[in-house]
Amino acid sequence: MKSSILMIYTGGTIGMKQDEKTMALVPVDISQIETEVPELRKFGYKIDTCSFDPVIDSSDITPDFWIALCSVIKANYLKYDGFVVLHGTDTMSYTASALSFMLEDLAKPVILTGSQLPVGMLRTDGKENIISSIEIAAAKDDEGHPMVPEVCIYFESQLYRGNRTTKYNAENFRAFRSANYPVLADVGIHIKYNRHLIRYPDRWDKPLKVRYHLDTNVAILKIFPGITRQAVEAVMETKGCRAVVLESFGSGNAPTSEWFLSTMRKYVDKGIVIVNVTQCQAGKVDMGAYATGMGLRGIGVISGYDATTEATLCKLFMLLGRYSSPEKVKKEMQKALRGEISCG
Repeated sequence: MKSSILMIYTGGTIGMKQDEKTMALVPVDISQIETEVPELRKFGYKIDTCSFDPVIDSSDITPDFWIALCSVIKANYLKYDGFVVLHGTDTMSYTASALSFMLEDLAKPVILTGSQLPVGMLRTDGKENIISSIEIAAAKDDEGHPMVPEVCIYFESQLYRGNRTTKYNAENFRAFRSANYPVLADVGIHIKYNRHLIRYPDRWDKPLKVRYHLDTNVAILKIFPGITRQAVEAVMETKGCRAVVLESFGSGNAPTSEWFLSTMRKYVDKGIVIVNVTQCQAGKVDMGAYATGMGLRGIGVISGYDATTEATLCKLFMLLGRYSSPEKVKKEMQKALRGEISCG
């Protein structure tokens, strides 16, 4: 039986083309995507399309969008073997992270992709990204199970676990990086799946659950030399704030000055969950390596291990939506729920 794929166009560069008269970029009719990418006809798959109306620039993505996108996937989950989401690149890592936590017991591929140049332009990277994403979403093993039943990002010949990615290049076709986790598949002449790195469900027949309730009362505090008490408190005193992603130096280090640690301790004691992630592009937080990190651990700041800021933020959104207890949120934050950290 041929695979069936639902392609969901949300917006972004990939779904644009130049108007022949005005040369302005306008959205393509996603239902006519085979006009722009005629190679799709050769697959023999059943490829259906749907589009957000209106389409959304990725800079305008909100949690309400994630809820709407999950609703589309949920409503069509039993009808299709896989899903390809066309999305703008700027916030794609946030969306991939959010979906990974919201879609619980996922057993089908959800592949996000986009492009740096519109699909209607001559040198576009969009065509190959769409073609390979479709092929990956449709791929099954010898038992008929999906090869990659995860939320992923496919871009420029590589398939990444979505919640491990960060957009790191605004101009190169290879726009994404997964610094702390290897790619799930390399695409060349053949598609090489690294199956030992892919997450598979313990049971394939579990119904999909969607965690729609998100609490976005989270702030990000990036440490920098010369940071002041006023700057720290301006973030920590954000009305309604329940959690903070602390972007620290190196392997989880922050100032050891008395005012900084006492300020952090004050907010931990108030029940604010503070998660320590590194500002570095690669590596992990180890709050036992240096005295500067041990000070944070001693006052109740928890480690984000090797998670990205995007994944940490979205994981907090979901957990705060589920639990009122800061201690319960802390406990769950230190578990690898969707392969977003390399421990726990």
